[in-house]
Amino acid sequence: MGFNTRVFLLTYLFLLGTISPSYSEQVLAEDAHSKLKLSSQILQDSIVKEINEHPNAGWQASMNLRFSNFTVGEFKRLLGVKPTPHRELRKTPTVTHSPSLKLPAQFDARTAWSQCSTIGRILDQGHCGSCWAFGAVESLSDRFCIHFGMNISLSVNDLLACCGFMCGGGCDGGYPIYAWRYLMNHGVVTEECDPYFDDTGCSHPGCEPAYPTPKCVRKCVNGNQMWRASKHYSLSAYRVDSNPHNIMAEVYKNGPVEVSFSVYEDFAHYKSGVYKHVTGDMLGGHAVKLIGWGTTDDGEDYWLIGNQWNRSWGDDGYFMIRRGTNECGIEEDVVAGLPSSKNLVREFAGVADDGSYLSI
Repeated sequence: MGFNTRVFLLTYLFLLGTISPSYSEQVLAEDAHSKLKLSSQILQDSIVKEINEHPNAGWQASMNLRFSNFTVGEFKRLLGVKPTPHRELRKTPTVTHSPSLKLPAQFDARTAWSQCSTIGRILDQGHCGSCWAFGAVESLSDRFCIHFGMNISLSVNDLLACCGFMCGGGCDGGYPIYAWRYLMNHGVVTEECDPYFDDTGCSHPGCEPAYPTPKCVRKCVNGNQMWRASKHYSLSAYRVDSNPHNIMAEVYKNGPVEVSFSVYEDFAHYKSGVYKHVTGDMLGGHAVKLIGWGTTDDGEDYWLIGNQWNRSWGDDGYFMIRRGTNECGIEEDVVAGLPSSKNLVREFAGVADDGSYLSI
């Protein structure tokens, strides 16, 4: 509903005596503030100062180059996670792991599987609210290397463009669990076959204009490659129980996972340390790739996460966030799936009785 329409409706209701003048004034003031807020700059010296002078913040803030000249509205467009409907939460299988599994105090998937180059990649979602697709495809790429020994980069573009309304709204946001179902049912081709449409990333001020969702072409850019032959699938799509031990065990056994969390204004300013929300409004939901955990010298437990806002943001593209307290909902919506040997007949003969993969 537009601002002018709300003015008319609130005035009409006031004249009918349905609402009080104080209520209508409050709502209209909120609308005006909202418009003003969206057009303001996301990076604020006052936020940097408040964080860096806060005795218990636990992290450092800066004016990150990634969001130079970004407005709040432009930043919000990148936060593309839509809340999962409750009926989907109920019918999606949830994975738990044995509480007796011994886990290391520190873990980093980049070093645990150093042969897997995709784990350490920091990408850039550019102008599009495609984080829900990046988190899924990046995690599955990593898991193909971990489980199959294949260093492949899978196509975010395939999922973003071709999943359609089943996954949500493309660049206008989507649902991580639906993304994994698409990977299971339809698979995705390689990045080489279908590169990400916004390959310029954020090279110009403000990242404008915002790009629409790319069209689904179903044809490799290289005429010598076949679309169907390039497909790689997930064997499953599941949630991971929110107990931190279960999340750690899942990463330890199977590789990085996709996690979603609520983003506040201060997060845009993250530079280093263990993030926890200190100041600013909540702006939306964001999906990222969780690759490890640890504890700082000061005793702060954290999750280690790779973002897709390029290396000019945060700690070389990464960030740490407080572990064990469900900070910003980071432990509530963890999703993943195992890689499938489907379509890989040249590399693998199948799966053994114990679930391990057999190489030809």
